[in-house]
Order: sequence, then structure tokens, then C-alpha cells
Amino acid sequence: MSTGHGADSAPAPNSHDDATRSAALNKPGRTTSPGRKGGTFSSLGIRNYRLFATGQVVSNTGTWMQRIAQDWLVLSLTGSSAAVGITTALQFLPMLFLGLYGGVIADRYPKRRLLIATQTAMGVTGLALAVLTLSGHVQVWHVYLTAFALGLVTVVDNPARQAFVVEMVGPADLRNAVSLNSANFQSARLVGPAVAGVLITAVGSGWAFLLNGLSFVAPVAGLLLMRTSELHKVEPAPRGKGQLREGLRYVAGRPDLVWPIVLVGFIGTFGFNFPIWLTAFVNDVFHGGAGTYGLLNTLMAAGSLVGALLAARRGSSRLRLLVGAALLFGLLEITAALAPSFWVFAALLAPIGMFGLTINVTANSSVQLATDPAMRGRVMSLFMMVFMGGTPLGAPLVGWVTDAYGARVGFLAGGAVATLAAAGVGLALARVGGLRLKIDLRRGHPHVAFVPREPAPAEGLATAA
Repeated sequence: MSTGHGADSAPAPNSHDDATRSAALNKPGRTTSPGRKGGTFSSLGIRNYRLFATGQVVSNTGTWMQRIAQDWLVLSLTGSSAAVGITTALQFLPMLFLGLYGGVIADRYPKRRLLIATQTAMGVTGLALAVLTLSGHVQVWHVYLTAFALGLVTVVDNPARQAFVVEMVGPADLRNAVSLNSANFQSARLVGPAVAGVLITAVGSGWAFLLNGLSFVAPVAGLLLMRTSELHKVEPAPRGKGQLREGLRYVAGRPDLVWPIVLVGFIGTFGFNFPIWLTAFVNDVFHGGAGTYGLLNTLMAAGSLVGALLAARRGSSRLRLLVGAALLFGLLEITAALAPSFWVFAALLAPIGMFGLTINVTANSSVQLATDPAMRGRVMSLFMMVFMGGTPLGAPLVGWVTDAYGARVGFLAGGAVATLAAAGVGLALARVGGLRLKIDLRRGHPHVAFVPREPAPAEGLATAA
């Protein structure tokens, strides 16, 4: 339980029975934990989070530089979009098979110490790839190997980092901090691809890898400088058998956790394969270079940053926002796949980034706020395993479709899957929440809306959805 400077208002262990769940979910327009309105940047008033955010913006910039350089290096070495997909798959493959165990580790050990170790290891992988590239000895299997090593570290780093946010800011500022984390990441995404494009063109990919490796000094320093007495501490879970199954059972009994995780699973597996699609569009459709690829990533990042800042201003999460954003995300991908010119395609990337970010922030904060603190590492590891771990399954398939049928067909297929998933999950949530579709064609009335069935059920997801 939380023993720091603020009480965690998530449900206590074993308290997620029907009555508690119904009461929590029927607070209009809110998640299961209260939020307070303190402005878009309220979490930055907390010293520990400010140190964390400063370190992350530096390392995130380096990460985006490496991501662009890595994709372009693989494409240069192989000439294959499928090879880019394999690299992406190898980076996320460990999350697919070991992600839940990473959550168990995150629940058992102090998260700050875990993050110092994982962030250091990530820096080492960047430096290793830099040495290979700058020495002129790099081969595609080297890139595959370092991507896989980075994936192994991410298994522990992701759930620990996600769950550590609430220990820095407390439950009242959690949603704001999650949104600012995304804004932080997307701000770096604005700078990283542009710098990477210049570096690749001027001096080669190796320097981007080197700067990424060195960038991890910043988050490690921030973690070391934190005041541990100011953390909202969560007691580590004791060792015991069946903790993995316990986490799965916990999620299985919570439809407010299951359906957001299902939706982000489909979208993460099939709708977020932008390294494959953008490299293919630049190379095969628009016949551009690394600078064009960096520009497209920057435009998408700009939209994502706007989405993150808008999310930081919201005081609550609704599952209907999650479903609506996912539906628009899929439809925009389909539209971009059919774009007749480069500038129409480029312009559509900004709203795609905005709605993609809205999906991520809304699902992440909703799941965290609805989860018992003692289970948060395991639940978030499942969330990240589904969201990121599905990529090894989707990326090679999407890469093959893109190679075989062209960039437009590949992008369109991903958007179609996202659209169908959003529609299916929306209908499932409506059914669980006792809602029905109402079509009203009168002037001044909503034309299409979900309304409670009659008689209204005693419990469900009506207000949360």
C-alpha cells in the first residue's frame, strides 16, 4: 500500500468485488482515482518528477535519433521493408514472451533502483552499435542483435517506469504526469528525427547511435538525485508462487481493464507500424531520402505533442474517448494510404499522431488508475506486453504485405484493422455497460448516441464508457 506523502485511492487488495467496482465506475466521467485540476504542467511542480522529466527528454531525443538511424541503416544495408519489420519485431519480441515476468520483477523490487540499472544498460546498447557503425564493421545481424538486447532490457524497464510515475507524483497527479510523459516523448520526437536526418546525411548513422548512448547519462543522474523521502512509496510484493497467474486473474475479472488492453493490443500490433510504412512511402512512392523520412516523423510528432498537451488538460478519462480516438485513428490511416500527393499524405500524419497519442494516454491512465498499487507492475506489464509485444507478430506480416502489394495497401490494411477493432470494442463496452445505439434524426438532437437500456442495469460500464 502507499505509505508516502499521499494516500493511494485505488482499490485495496481483494476489494474489487461487484459493489466496489460498480461504485467506482459510476462516477460520471471519471477514472477510478480522483484527479485534481492544477494546470497543464502541474506535475512539474514536484521536484522528483521534474528531475525524471528532464532526464527523459534528453534520452528520448537520443532514442528517436537512434530509431530513425537504425531504420534507415537497415534499409540501406538490405533494401527491404521486411528487414525493417524484422528489426522492429526483434526489439519487441522479448516483451511478447517475457513481459509478464518483467511486471513481477517491477512489483518485487524498488523501482528507482531497477530504472538506474535498465537505463544504464540501454545506454550501453547504443554505444555498442555506435562502435560497430563508426568502425565500418556493422552488418545487418549486428543491428538485429542490439535491437533484441534492447528489447530484453525493456521487459523490466517499461513496467517499472510506468508504475514509478505514481510513486513520484501520487494518484491525484497521475493522469497529468502520464500525459506530460507522452508530451515529453513527442517533444523529443520533434527534435530527434530532424537531427538524425542531418547527421545521417552529413556524417552517417554512427554518430546518431553515439549521441543516443551518451544521452542516458541524464536520466540516470536524475534518478540518483531524487529525494527518496518524498516518494509515494509502495511496499514491494513479497516473493511467492502464482504471482503471474494472480495478475492475470485480477485483470480477467475487470472489464474496465480487459477491453482497453484488447483495443491497444490490436492497434499496437497492426496500426502502429510506422517505421515500415513511412520508409516504404519515402523510398517507393515519393522517392525521397533520409531528410524526407525525418520530416514525416517530425510532422507525426507535432500532432502527437498536441494530443499529449490536450490530454494533460483533461481532468478525467472516459472509455468512449478511447474508442472514438481509435476509430478516427484507423479512418485517418485509411485516408492517408489513399492520399494522392506527398503534401496531402504529410498533412494527414499530424492528426494521425494526435489520435494515436490520445489512445495511448487514455488507455494508460485509465488502466493505472483502476489498478490496485500492489498489482500495478503486473497489470502494466500486461498492458505493455499487449501494446508493444504484439509488434513481433504484426511487423513481419505488415512488412511482407507492404513489400508484396505496396506501401499503400500495407498502410490501408493497418488502418482497416484499427477501425474494425475500435468498432468491435465499442460495441462490447456498450453491451457490458448496458447501453444501446440510438439514432435520432430530429434537428438539434444527437444523430447517433449510446444511451442506457431500459431498465438501466445496477452496475456496468455505462458511465465509464
